[in-house]
Amino acid sequence: MYFGKTNKTKDERIPPDQNVTTGFPVLHHGNVPYYKDLMTWTLKIFGAVDHTKILTYEDLMNLPQYEYKNDIHCVTGWSKLDNVWRGVSTQEIIRLVTINSKAKYVILHAEEGWTTNLPIEDFLKETSLLAHSHNGQLLTPEHGYPLRAVFPHLYFWKSAKWLRGIEFSLENQPGFWEKNGYHMYGDPWKSQRYSFD
Repeated sequence: MYFGKTNKTKDERIPPDQNVTTGFPVLHHGNVPYYKDLMTWTLKIFGAVDHTKILTYEDLMNLPQYEYKNDIHCVTGWSKLDNVWRGVSTQEIIRLVTINSKAKYVILHAEEGWTTNLPIEDFLKETSLLAHSHNGQLLTPEHGYPLRAVFPHLYFWKSAKWLRGIEFSLENQPGFWEKNGYHMYGDPWKSQRYSFD
């Protein structure tokens, strides 16, 4: 399935204080993991759910696959337009577990203990995706291979690279960048870059 039509002009697609790039800058904290064998890779769905679910890479690829075309906006000031992502909709993921009705947040867990947070309604937006491919190619290690989240309506640090866990939570928990001064939500249209914004 493919999603991503827009009636907005190019200027209307660029949030305040952002500059369009045709490249794809690489920004991250810590090391880049390189996977030679995905047989040991898993994605854990846990927390405020009826049971913990562990997905292999093969499990993930056997779920319905979606393509989304969207724009992404980095907190450092660049925007990249017309990205085509392929992967699994977050709405497919939640069909695998029953979420506690009191769960209000999702904590994404990535390699090296890295985390980020977002409200559950943002995780469940129609445009939210767990992507394995970008513009027709598998993600490179620097861009999150084998799996990254993509939440195009938020600053791109919320789209965790090297995703390994999805935790449903009753309480909001700041992740790595949020603990280090970034905004708890990160709306690029409101310039929510830092905790004081």
